[in-house]
Amino acid sequence: MQLRVYLTFDESTVREPLIWKLAKEFDVITNIRTAEVKDHMGLVGLEIDGEDAVVEAATKWLVEQGVNVAPIEQDVIEG
Repeated sequence: MQLRVYLTFDESTVREPLIWKLAKEFDVITNIRTAEVKDHMGLVGLEIDGEDAVVEAATKWLVEQGVNVAPIEQDVIEG
C-alpha cells in the first residue's frame, strides 16, 4: 500500500525528527514529495509505502505524536 498524506506540524512538533523516527519504528519507506518548514509550523507532503497494516499503524502513530495527518486527494479529469 502506498499512502500519500499531508503532515502538518505545529510549534510543539516541528522540531522533532518524526519522519526519521517513523521510518525507524515501522517497516515503511518514506518519500518526502514537498515540504515547507518554518520556526513555528511545517507542512510536508509524504508518501508512505509498506504493508497495509503497517502503514495504518504508522499513520496512527503520527497522530499520537501530535501531527495532523490528511490524505492527499488527487482530482483526475478524463476527457
